[in-house]
Amino acid sequence: MIYFELFAAHTLWAVLFSVILALLVGSFLNVVILRLPVMMEREWQAAIHAEMTHQETSQQQEEKFNLAFPASRCNHCGHQIRWYENIPVISWLVLKGRCSQCKTPISARYPLIEALSALLCGMIGWQFGFNTLGFALMVFTWALIALTFIDLDHQLLPDSITLPLLWLGLLLNSFELFTSLSGAVWGAILGYLSLWSVYWAFKLLTGKEGMGYGDFKLLAALGAWGGAISLPMIILFSSIAGVLLAGILIATKKHQASNPLPFGPYLAIAGWFAVIWGQPIMDWYLGV
Repeated sequence: MIYFELFAAHTLWAVLFSVILALLVGSFLNVVILRLPVMMEREWQAAIHAEMTHQETSQQQEEKFNLAFPASRCNHCGHQIRWYENIPVISWLVLKGRCSQCKTPISARYPLIEALSALLCGMIGWQFGFNTLGFALMVFTWALIALTFIDLDHQLLPDSITLPLLWLGLLLNSFELFTSLSGAVWGAILGYLSLWSVYWAFKLLTGKEGMGYGDFKLLAALGAWGGAISLPMIILFSSIAGVLLAGILIATKKHQASNPLPFGPYLAIAGWFAVIWGQPIMDWYLGV
C-alpha cells in the first residue's frame, strides 16, 4: 500500500511537470508553426534576389524577423501581446478568444495546439515518467506537432526540424534508448529509400510528383527513432489514414482529387504511435 502511494505520488508529479512544460513549449510551437515558413520564404526570396542582381541583400534594409523578434502582436491592430495575455490556454479563455484592444477573434488553434502538447506529454509523463526517456519522447512529440501543422498549412516539412530529429534519434539510440544503433541506422536508411522509391516509380509511370522530399526525410527520422522494425507499421497506418481521409474529403466535395494532400501529418501520427506504443500494439496483434 505504501509502495502504491509513493508510486502514485511520483507519477502525478511527473504528469504535472510534463503538462506545465508542454504548455509552455506548446505556446512556442505556435510561434514556430507561424514564423518558420515565413522565415524560409524570406531566405528563398533573398537568395533569388542575390542570384539575379549578383549582390547580397543588406540585412539592415530588411526588418528583423525570426522566432524571437518581433514580439507577438495582433495581426489586425498591431497591439503588442503582454505577458499575462500570453499564458497558454488560460489567456485565450480569459480574453474569450479576442484581442484585448480591437476585439478581433483570435484563432482557437493556438490554445488547441497548447492543449494537444499538454495532453500528449501528460500521457508520456504518466507512462514513462519525467526522466531522460520521457523528456526525449516529449521533444519527439513537439517536433511532430510542429511538422504536422506546418505541412497542413504550407505542404512543407522544413529540414530545420526533420534533420535534427533524425540525428537526435540516431544519437539517442547509440545508447539504445529505443532500439539498437544498427536498427536505428537501418531504420533511417530504409525509411528514406522506401518513399524515395515510391516517389520515382510514381513519377516514371505518371510523369507527376506524388510527394515531396520532406516526406522521405520525415520517415527516415521516424525510422531513426523507432528502428527498421517500426517502418511497416508506420507506412501501413499512415497510408490507411491518408486513403480514408482523402476518400471522405472527396466524397463530401471538400477536396478535389487532382489537388495534393499533405502526407506528413499521417506519417507523424503513425510514427508517434509506433515509437511510443509500437511494441504493445504488435504484442496485441500477434496475441503475445
